[in-house]
Amino acid sequence: MIKRSLLIELEKHLQNKEISLITGPRQAGKTTLMLMLKSSLEEKKEKTLLLNLDIEADRRFFNSQAELVRKIQLEIGNNKGYVFIDEMQRKENAGLFLKGLYDMNLPYKFIVSGSGSIELKEKIHESLTGRKRIFELSTVNIREFINHRTNYRYEDRLDQFLELEKEKAANLLREYLNFGGYPKVVLAETFEEKQRLIAEIYQSYLEKDISFLLGIKKTEEFTNLVKILSSQIGSLVNYSELASTVGISEKTVRNYLWYLEKTFVLERITPFYRNARKEITKAPVVYFEDLGFRNYAAGVFGRVEEGSILGFLFENLTLFLLKEKISLTPDKIHFWRTKDGAEVDFLIDDAGQTPFEIKYQSLKKAEMTRSFRNYIEKYKPKEAFIINLTLSITVTLGDTIVRYLPINKFLGYKL
Repeated sequence: MIKRSLLIELEKHLQNKEISLITGPRQAGKTTLMLMLKSSLEEKKEKTLLLNLDIEADRRFFNSQAELVRKIQLEIGNNKGYVFIDEMQRKENAGLFLKGLYDMNLPYKFIVSGSGSIELKEKIHESLTGRKRIFELSTVNIREFINHRTNYRYEDRLDQFLELEKEKAANLLREYLNFGGYPKVVLAETFEEKQRLIAEIYQSYLEKDISFLLGIKKTEEFTNLVKILSSQIGSLVNYSELASTVGISEKTVRNYLWYLEKTFVLERITPFYRNARKEITKAPVVYFEDLGFRNYAAGVFGRVEEGSILGFLFENLTLFLLKEKISLTPDKIHFWRTKDGAEVDFLIDDAGQTPFEIKYQSLKKAEMTRSFRNYIEKYKPKEAFIINLTLSITVTLGDTIVRYLPINKFLGYKL
């Protein structure tokens, strides 16, 4: 069993009447998380009920709110209880259905989950304004992965383990960059089993989510787009070029990218600019929500060795960490590039436009690219960060504090 940090937040929210809405990629562990919550409540002698809309016998109770309430009353009674509903995206007009239940002021706490379908991410959110809190479950993050792989021996002092056991830490990082964080893949013991499982996850996504959402049976063009994007993480997206390569219209490319974002496959990062004549203003860059998924799409699952691609995967991983640390939506994290090629990997849209340069290198001394230096001199942020493999040092450039942080220290660093 892999411990998930989101479990603690969900347990705290059980006392709140708001609907706890768990979203995230297919097979990221949402059902397992719900079962753990249910088991914990039952140990405390609380009454619970779990219904799954993927199960035909359960689906019949969702014909109306009244029918579902009768089922809950039968199982729990008319007093306090906890109702878990899994795969809620299978219910048509799920948002309105849940809104009606909530507004009935029932004595039950609802914990609802579903994969990243458009219905779940858009319409449910709109219908439940003020009635829900969203908990987004990613695939297993690097911290959860390392804790699991070290049998939780260093759970409360992970930074010390990573500092002292540098070789083990480097091997675990490389393993994560290769295989990603889908729970079943992490738990699989052999390469062959990991490869079989990621293939099933990938195919299930195409056949169940995309075929259903787009209403198409053949997904070759969509699959080809994913493959091309998997080789372009961290690079500017050229819609016209993608359309020409895949053989579809630019409008369809944009539509497919939108679906990829809404189903937790891709994340699109937009540029920061103040000088439209000299800086990139429109073209985004894309990153993948899970590195194993990305590597499978690129045909290199479990076989990424040293080289430039590890640098891009490391950059992708750092984006995950930034999101976790500052709890920001993607529209608060940007990149910076000029039309003559200068660039900064990430910057936080805060008062200082704090920049981050990502280096998959074992730095021996403080060094920075001309681009990074130019950004600091131009925008004068209070702080700047260079995330790398080994170097921990602080220097100044003008009035800017430049912090070189190795990835092991960045894991526990509070921004």
